Amino acid sequence: MRPVDEHILETLRDEGNMTPYALEHEFGVTVANYASNRLSKLADYGLVERLGRGLYRLTDDGRAFLDEDLDASTLEPSASED
Repeated sequence: MRPVDEHILETLRDEGNMTPYALEHEFGVTVANYASNRLSKLADYGLVERLGRGLYRLTDDGRAFLDEDLDASTLEPSASED
C-alpha cells in the first residue's frame, strides 16, 4: 500500500463509486493515469471492485481496512486477470 491508497479508499467511502478521472478532479491534480493504476492494484487485493470500464467501488474489505479491522499486509493479490 502506498500513502495515496488510503486517501483513494476514503474518497470512495465518502463519495461512492468513482472513476480515475473523478478522482483526478477530487484530488485537484492531474493523476488520472496514476489513480487508474492504483485502483487496479487495490482491486487486485480486493479493497475495491471494478464495476465496469473505469468505474470502481469500495468493497467490504476496503471498509474493514479503513475501520482498522483489516491489516492490508495480510492480503494476497488475486490470481485472476481482467
